[in-house]
Amino acid sequence: MTTESTSAPVGFIGLGNMGAPIARRLLEWPGGLTVCDVRAEVTEPFVAAGARSVADPAQVATHARIICVTVIDDAQVTEVLTGPAGILRTAAPGTVVAVHSTISDRTAQELAARCAEHEVEFVDAPVSGGAPGATQGRLAVMVGGSAAAVDRIRAPFGCFADLVVHAGPVGAGTRMKLARNLLHFISFTAATEAQRLADAAGLSLTALGKVVRHSDAVTGGPGAIMLRDTTAPIEPDDFWFPILGHVRDLGEKDLSLALELGDRLEVDLPLAQLAIERLADGLGVAHPVLDKESS
Repeated sequence: MTTESTSAPVGFIGLGNMGAPIARRLLEWPGGLTVCDVRAEVTEPFVAAGARSVADPAQVATHARIICVTVIDDAQVTEVLTGPAGILRTAAPGTVVAVHSTISDRTAQELAARCAEHEVEFVDAPVSGGAPGATQGRLAVMVGGSAAAVDRIRAPFGCFADLVVHAGPVGAGTRMKLARNLLHFISFTAATEAQRLADAAGLSLTALGKVVRHSDAVTGGPGAIMLRDTTAPIEPDDFWFPILGHVRDLGEKDLSLALELGDRLEVDLPLAQLAIERLADGLGVAHPVLDKESS
């Protein structure tokens, strides 16, 4: 790691629910911190803690060589970079712009091309872990960009993240975040289905929630099966076949019992039905197809 990468001045644009706790972790960054938000009052605690506050993204770029952006959507990110008072109006060649907002991967690629015209490096760097993860310095960051740019942002990102994954070229960080959040929100929907079954069975939903959080903290939850490099079917002599085959057998048994309970209690469980139909194929350990001619 170069001296420059551990002392480059950092800028932070967007001090909302997610941006503020990330930026607070950067207050001790040795290269100094410059902050910017459309609401001037939210910058005051940062100034009191030693940061510089400026009025617009262009002024951030006059002070910073690594600039983090955490605003709401594609339109705001585009304005922050390319608007009349945007970063690209003043950014010096070699500046790295890291966008933590979850935007379209195509927008990321388009903005990277605009940045390249100014010799500015763009990385899409969405985060996972929420405000608590930011406050604790335990975010996961999924980065799309060049290896050189990723090397430069690792040290400052280490202030607020304990996992930085180089997902691939620009756009890859966003695509990884979308896959991660696909799992997140499908899991939330599955949790609502589980609650309906528990409610109909006369169980405490808060007690069920405690059990789920406790056991997922031990087992890793849905991520526990995400261990292979491919989603291709697994050969019977593969190391993973008996392990994921066991997961399949347990899953199908328990899903069958849950569906039977749902039928008795007249609770519709469409996600459970989809799960029992797709679990084996998804794990790569589908049941063998019977030879109908020999049966």
